[in-house]
Amino acid sequence: MAISRYLESRKNIAGSACGLVGLVLTFTGVAGPYWPVVVAGLYGAGALIAPPERPALPDFPDPSAQLDELRGDFETLRVYLTDIELSVTAAARLRELTELLSALLDQGWSKELLAHDPEGVHSLSRIVRRDLPEAVDSFVRTRWWTRMTPGTESPELHLEQQLGLLKRDAQQLATMLRDTEARRQKTHTRYLEDRGGQHGVMGS
Repeated sequence: MAISRYLESRKNIAGSACGLVGLVLTFTGVAGPYWPVVVAGLYGAGALIAPPERPALPDFPDPSAQLDELRGDFETLRVYLTDIELSVTAAARLRELTELLSALLDQGWSKELLAHDPEGVHSLSRIVRRDLPEAVDSFVRTRWWTRMTPGTESPELHLEQQLGLLKRDAQQLATMLRDTEARRQKTHTRYLEDRGGQHGVMGS
């Protein structure tokens, strides 16, 4: 395998090309009795000056594939959340957050925008796969200890605050996507205006 890779490498191809020059010099009598040294020297020189091999880029999944995986993880998370007992306020905030995340992960327009926004996909992934599950799991564990030792600070208040902060992050992402779409629309409007102006000049 290593020999095969070297035979196909740029160094071998460049060295062989220079070695052929050495053979031409040999056949024309220029190299004289030292032709083996000339051929080997030219091959070595060609191999040295050849550009290095360019390794193939890793085949990472594109944002669209990452979104499909994230959508599946979000459905798993939603099933997990249905088993969590929450206060009325926390349940309302959780519902608002999951509805917003569901809209962002929808197969429609947001998917098309996110497919060209790796940072946006990363932000969504962080909320779905780490921040939200950790917030709820921390609430469940803390609530159990609070029931063992009543009178301590309510874990519901922390969960409500965390859900509000996560909703803020998701809303910022939604706003960014909306602004991206608005900029694209304005750009297309300017393009049509400029094209109309050019036609007017040509018509005159």
